[in-house]
Amino acid sequence: MKLLYDFSPVLLFFIAYKLYDIYVATAVAMVASFVQTVGYWLVYRRFETMHLVTLAMILVLGSATLIFQNPIFIKWKPTVVNWLFAGAFLGSQWIGGKTIIERMLGAQITLPHLIWTRLNLAWVFFFVLSGTANLYVAYHFSEATWVDFKLFGMMGLTLVFVVAQAMYLSRYAPNEAEELGLKKESRVDGS
Repeated sequence: MKLLYDFSPVLLFFIAYKLYDIYVATAVAMVASFVQTVGYWLVYRRFETMHLVTLAMILVLGSATLIFQNPIFIKWKPTVVNWLFAGAFLGSQWIGGKTIIERMLGAQITLPHLIWTRLNLAWVFFFVLSGTANLYVAYHFSEATWVDFKLFGMMGLTLVFVVAQAMYLSRYAPNEAEELGLKKESRVDGS
């Protein structure tokens, strides 16, 4: 459900674009991002960094798109957001006691410092790659193709990356017997 909530501005942008044009879609995404950010605060009484960064970028670049009637500004938004996150994740390698990914997932799983570092750098690489892919599609394909890529391509890239990360992490997850402090050899019931 949270994934749908997080992607709702993109989904509404896509729908508005298919029904109208890039300018209506931009305005819809701006309003949707604002509602998303405020709605999250009303429910949880806190802001989520991703929502705030996305809102700031959509307001700045969306406004530029509408004022100058040039869709290139809104096309830059996914790249700017991804590269800002890449910079933040990279900076967390040296700033603070834990990387961003460890702060996000550290309560759910215990990993060696080297693994947290690798995961964090993998996210940096993913954000840089996603931003670069967005620019490539924005400049080399039609506007309609870019809109499709923004929803399906970016979501697909994210899904593939998260699944790959989960597979990587599964090697470090304790099995159920270890979590319970049991060993298979010590079973008394003979099975």
